[in-house]
Amino acid sequence: MHILVANDDGYLAPGLQALAAACSELGEIDVFAPEQNASGTSNSLTLHRPLSVYTASNGYRYVNGTPSDCVHVALTGVLGRKPDLVVSGINNGPNMGDDTLYSGTVAAAMEGYLFGVPAIAFSLGRRGWAHLDQAAIVAGRVIRELIVRPPARGPWLINVNIPDDPQVASAPWRVTRLGRRHASEPVIRQTNPHGEPIYWIGMAGDAREGGEGTDFHAVANGCVSITPLQVDLTDHAGLPFWRDWTAAAST
Repeated sequence: MHILVANDDGYLAPGLQALAAACSELGEIDVFAPEQNASGTSNSLTLHRPLSVYTASNGYRYVNGTPSDCVHVALTGVLGRKPDLVVSGINNGPNMGDDTLYSGTVAAAMEGYLFGVPAIAFSLGRRGWAHLDQAAIVAGRVIRELIVRPPARGPWLINVNIPDDPQVASAPWRVTRLGRRHASEPVIRQTNPHGEPIYWIGMAGDAREGGEGTDFHAVANGCVSITPLQVDLTDHAGLPFWRDWTAAAST
């Protein structure tokens, strides 16, 4: 196996080191990660300035850009060959429900998926790196199982959230759907040294749809959440209405 490892917390993040170590037991790895923390950058690509790739003392390569930049540059300009798998994480905190739309961790995996490479995003159920060693064991097991028994239809993209639990290596796995959050808290208004207003994005809202079957419910009940994702944002159920609407509007 040739595995490309990425993240959004930056190339110095403990979660990246733990995931790379887990993957190194399964094959050849290349690590491409942001130079700095790039959480919340979603699928953004840097288009208005050049990107540079540097090599750290441990062999990791880091990019002065976003998580999507890292995978994009690796796949289209540096590696020279397509990897068998792209993995991203282990993120410092959860990526569940609506968070997946903003997540740089999920975006890095999705960038591999968009290039036809199977991909997995891994995140901790709580911030702080607690029990990261156990989470890395879970990540290694998930990757091994997918190597041995991959989906028949590919490429595929899954989002894995791992509870903050010292016994999580033996926790059950649950296939889930994305839950939903309430709207985030209001922005925090402050004043800079020049007396001008500045704003910090508020904290994410609580789960408003976190019942059984969702990623929120699985993690809250000590289970590893595995959510298959897709990129198609089309409202398929709404298509008949819009076809009728456009037909009426054009007569």
